[in-house]
Amino acid sequence: MTVLAFAEQRNGKMPKAAYEALSQGRRIADSMEDNLYVCLVGNNVSGLAEEIAACGGDEILMCDSEVFSSYQTETYAAVLTAAIRELEPGIVLMGYTSMGKDIAPRVAERIGAGLISDCTDMEVKGNEIYFIRPMYAGKVFTRVRVRTPVKICTLRPNNFRVDKKQGKGELRKFTAEVPEVRAKVTKIKVQESKRPELTEAEIIVSGGRGLGKAEGFRIVEEVADTLGAAVGASRAAVDAGWRPQQHQVGQTGKVVTPNLYVACGISGAVQHLAGMGSSRCIVAINKDPDANIMKMADISIEGDLYKILPELENQIREFKGRET
Repeated sequence: MTVLAFAEQRNGKMPKAAYEALSQGRRIADSMEDNLYVCLVGNNVSGLAEEIAACGGDEILMCDSEVFSSYQTETYAAVLTAAIRELEPGIVLMGYTSMGKDIAPRVAERIGAGLISDCTDMEVKGNEIYFIRPMYAGKVFTRVRVRTPVKICTLRPNNFRVDKKQGKGELRKFTAEVPEVRAKVTKIKVQESKRPELTEAEIIVSGGRGLGKAEGFRIVEEVADTLGAAVGASRAAVDAGWRPQQHQVGQTGKVVTPNLYVACGISGAVQHLAGMGSSRCIVAINKDPDANIMKMADISIEGDLYKILPELENQIREFKGRET
């Protein structure tokens, strides 16, 4: 079975989710005793070939042109569709990112492929692949088998390990017929932050309605910066205008899978749990011992978060000082 991975990039940089897709593609290709093909689209992106090869890429189909300097659904989908039609892979992998969520269903519809979104694990048995994905806000996990010749799968970030395994790294210039775009990108505004991107963060410190005010996020940010973590928020905090929408964790926000999730003043509504319930370790800080988040947390701390968080920050700093 031929494996194709889509190497998502923006401004010449690949997100962690792209490396995860490459590594998972390499593992599947090895189990099938086949090559890993990679589709790379962008402008002046040939420099990424070495990184792709280091994650196992054997042949890189590169479509490099000024036309692809900014992500456009129509143009990128056209290239990936053309690559799939040429290679006829059994499986196509990409990250469950904003780009992956946008492009995967469009490409799947064009080639009549089955689409498995938000995949958290895979089982390879012989020539068959079974996909594991959450349903009903993460309450259950289903094991899916897709019968279409081509299967497109988007991988939930932080669920697939990144391995370094050198591939052949053969770079091939690839061309595809690109349609005229119906919408023109005139400006891209990127939120600059020194903190990790929420969906890729190993540690997340989130605040909710229990903070009581927007200013309460200052102590959340201080703890996050001490840990080198990203800052998240519940929908209630976002709806109150305390944090921007891109920080929202939950069913209507971002789905995250960090190694450590610290929930501060968050009750644990089912919509929020759907976005962070698969975190490897959950620490909940709340006054209410009966809050949903306290019941599902690995570590529950009952009390006033305005007293607990400063002490937690001091303890982290002392621990880091002892380490050095």
